[in-house]
Amino acid sequence: MADSSFDIVSKVERQEVDNALNQAAKELSQRYDFKGTGATIAWSGEKILMEANSEERVKAVLDVFETKLVKRGISLKALDAGEPQLSGKEYKIFATIEEGISQENAKKVAKIIRDEGPKGIKAQVQGEELRVTSKSRDDLQAVQALLKGKDLDFAIQYVNYR
Repeated sequence: MADSSFDIVSKVERQEVDNALNQAAKELSQRYDFKGTGATIAWSGEKILMEANSEERVKAVLDVFETKLVKRGISLKALDAGEPQLSGKEYKIFATIEEGISQENAKKVAKIIRDEGPKGIKAQVQGEELRVTSKSRDDLQAVQALLKGKDLDFAIQYVNYR
């Protein structure tokens, strides 16, 4: 019988992020407490730019955006938001969406699987993803449960379960 496997990846659905951003922008334009604050949120190249006239307001814009991301099923671990910066009279926050598992993080996950996972599990790094193989599907599910219990500082998903 062939080995069973799955891939551990860190991907974010760009359309879902776009939808969350549009929902946040609409809420900012309609909410009374954001009237006259110049609060905006929009794409700026590959980054997301949030602006407002005070530091508290720009943090509130970030909070609204984070709420919309969570409602759309996107992990906040994928969002890397900077600190508010004063630019002229406006405060700005730049945020990026992180995708892909770095070599360093992939090695950490592979080490967790080797040390704490069931015996007979193999984990190998393939670019920005990690392939986990085993003869037993139950062992693969045990690895998924193990990783779900760990507090990793990046978002992971499981794909190509065979």
